[in-house]
Amino acid sequence: MSLTVRQFPCLADNYGFLVRDETSGAVACVDTPDADAVLAQLRAAGWGLDMILNTHWHPDHAGGNAAIKAATGATIVGPAEVTRIAPLDRMVAGGDVVDLGDSRFEVIDTGGHTLGHIAYFAPADHLAFVGDTLFALGCGRLFEGTAAQMWASLTRLAALPDDTRVYCAHEYTAANARFALSVDKDPELAARTEAVFAARARGEPTVPTSIGLEKATNPFLRAGGADGFAALRRAKDSFKG
Repeated sequence: MSLTVRQFPCLADNYGFLVRDETSGAVACVDTPDADAVLAQLRAAGWGLDMILNTHWHPDHAGGNAAIKAATGATIVGPAEVTRIAPLDRMVAGGDVVDLGDSRFEVIDTGGHTLGHIAYFAPADHLAFVGDTLFALGCGRLFEGTAAQMWASLTRLAALPDDTRVYCAHEYTAANARFALSVDKDPELAARTEAVFAARARGEPTVPTSIGLEKATNPFLRAGGADGFAALRRAKDSFKG
């Protein structure tokens, strides 16, 4: 494996990610939730920054673009929708590829949370940065897209290898677990949620997860189709547990 990921909490419940191609030393940050936190992590690691990889336009994902570019000169790559709040150096969409040194990311269309949301998958390292599309035991809200669009996006992610490490952008797992237990009594889910609650009680992250674990226990990947997914998403939106 040639990619090293440095994960750190920022804002209220976001995660920031720095990813380094060890062969070339090239570094990217995935989204820019907090410019000061990203720059502090770069200093702590002793890394420069070559690229910003945005997943979507929301301010807690692209709001730090300008400050980080000013400080590092990094090239900003992302979906066209990011230009709603910040300039891009390169626009990408599903099917494109982005090279970070000697490592390659495939861009996957994951619209639904926002219309132009994308994910970045590194096939050689079996890791994916999925923004706000897929969460541990959950998925993103449908702020712009339809349930059918989001189901198609989740299906694309579910088709990745089971051992793919999934870096989602928020620590929502405990809340997602409470909802999952309300709709699914599977013993494997119950065991996982117990581990999640224990990890969070210790202050430990529940990210990254894996495609295989999500396929086995995430109710949104087990919905069976767009209609079932839509009903589940509506239930989650009104869940008070």
